[in-house]
Amino acid sequence: MAKPTLTALVAEDEALLRRSLVETLAEAWPQLRIVAECEDGAEALEALAEHRPDIAFLDIRMPGLTGIDVAGAAGDVSPLTRIVFVTAYDQYAIDAFEHGAIDYLLKPVTAERLAVTVQRLQQRAGIAADSEAIAELGQRLGAQRGKPDATALTWITASAGRETRLILVDDVIYFRADNKYTTVVTAEGEAVLRKPIRELLEVLDGNLFKQIHRSTIVNLKAIASIVRDDSGKGTVRLRQRSETLSVSQPFMALFRAM
Repeated sequence: MAKPTLTALVAEDEALLRRSLVETLAEAWPQLRIVAECEDGAEALEALAEHRPDIAFLDIRMPGLTGIDVAGAAGDVSPLTRIVFVTAYDQYAIDAFEHGAIDYLLKPVTAERLAVTVQRLQQRAGIAADSEAIAELGQRLGAQRGKPDATALTWITASAGRETRLILVDDVIYFRADNKYTTVVTAEGEAVLRKPIRELLEVLDGNLFKQIHRSTIVNLKAIASIVRDDSGKGTVRLRQRSETLSVSQPFMALFRAM
């Protein structure tokens, strides 16, 4: 009986590197079927929940949700997915990978190194990565993420009719994607920012702002409560606004450890 074809997703925010990894994988493992190519962590998390692939190749540093974030949520949305981190970290960090059942690839990914990973994956098929090891890795590599980000955005200018407002980022309750623009919501009202939500994710403080849906980023300080429904989706109630925000089912896993 023929072995079932294994599936994988690739998440890498740089298009050229993503395409290179997909092409190198096709040469090293022709039988592997790529079910999703993702350009950020939010897209990767949703694809993980939708496809439940056997393997996920996750870039560690992506806008918004990092590869560590996505891997941490994988235990809830796709528990049998094997995680392979793609990283540019130096040798000091690689020791962390060796502590658990986690595979990794160093950038730039070479065919020789990928062949070693492919062999490991084929040997460990059906064995999920150790969630405790992923948590430990996140602590070791991301200790600095608990500190305020000195480079994070502090002020934004947004339009409300003919008025241009200067808004302190700490006062923002949530951001909502609107085509190529983003709606900025504060306790006082709404304004429009001429920047797509994906670019915002690169400059917001990840300790303060969390993505709860592909189109929504919320200020954690503005949340009054989160309620999960029977389908696994969630609803965020806000402290200073009457409307509620939807949390898509894959993103609810991000709140489990909070």
